[in-house]
Amino acid sequence: MRGKSPILIVEDNRVDVMTIERSFKQAKISNPLIITNNGEEALAYLRSEGKFAGQKRTANPCIILLDLNMPLMNGLEFLRIVKADDVFRRIPVVVLTTSKEENDRVESFNMSVAGYIIKPVDFEKFTHVVTILNLYWTLSESPWEEGL
Repeated sequence: MRGKSPILIVEDNRVDVMTIERSFKQAKISNPLIITNNGEEALAYLRSEGKFAGQKRTANPCIILLDLNMPLMNGLEFLRIVKADDVFRRIPVVVLTTSKEENDRVESFNMSVAGYIIKPVDFEKFTHVVTILNLYWTLSESPWEEGL
């Protein structure tokens, strides 16, 4: 991904997190991964609150990979808050979920997600998806500047 800004992963399934980490490593993506377990924890990271209070961040995430089905605050609830925030709304969000529900897809795009991807079950296919995401975000121009 562009630069060395962190990538925020919002995912409650530990196996999926390990798959994401392995796929990023295999695709040679060196951005730091910030793993959060639900929307509440992801917001705390973005706002430097709770367990993230006092941690120095040099940049906002260059992208957020968001699961939809999570406890406490699901992905759609998180999206509503982030996309209404003047500071965070320009961070690209790609939904990475198992949900094939038409309503989830439509509602996600209504809240300006950059993409909606159904998680491949096969590791090689998952790594291929990560490689394509990396290529796209490396080539894509963005209003989000490094270090903001």
